[in-house]
Amino acid sequence: MIPIVATLLSSLAQNGLTLLSSAIQAKGKEVVEKTLNVKIPDDPTPEDVSNLRQLQFEHEERLLELGIEKAKMELAELELFAKAAQNEDDNVTDRWQSDMNSDSWLSKNIRPMSLIAIFSGYFLFAMMSAFGYNANESYVSLLGQWGMLIMGAYFGGRTIEKLAEMKGRK
Repeated sequence: MIPIVATLLSSLAQNGLTLLSSAIQAKGKEVVEKTLNVKIPDDPTPEDVSNLRQLQFEHEERLLELGIEKAKMELAELELFAKAAQNEDDNVTDRWQSDMNSDSWLSKNIRPMSLIAIFSGYFLFAMMSAFGYNANESYVSLLGQWGMLIMGAYFGGRTIEKLAEMKGRK
């Protein structure tokens, strides 16, 4: 969003012109100006605010419609995000179930082995620090982040697998 519009939106919101601000956020300043057949100043004076308040009152219904359109767009974005997140979770679960059904020893054990390797490296750096050896802080931090990621995926993923398995039995 360009700074001028952000300043305008802030000014409108501070002066109680939320319908007008919402409509500008939803459709853009130019569309609102064209729809209402008015020029909205970028930096409204107190007199402009008074005129805009009257304008908002006169066009309240149309501004509400524009605000509803904004809310619908935001809801559609949230629904898309939720579907994408669910799809990603389903794909991960499917991959892990496929790994468990595989005949390969490695595919069945890669998650616990990764967790053990990360913890071993983290423990090694902790012991180095305990005995006075300089352990690079960025490596320790990176291993900690990887550990959290792998632990969350492993234990969280196992929980999802178990729940899916229980749901499949019912």
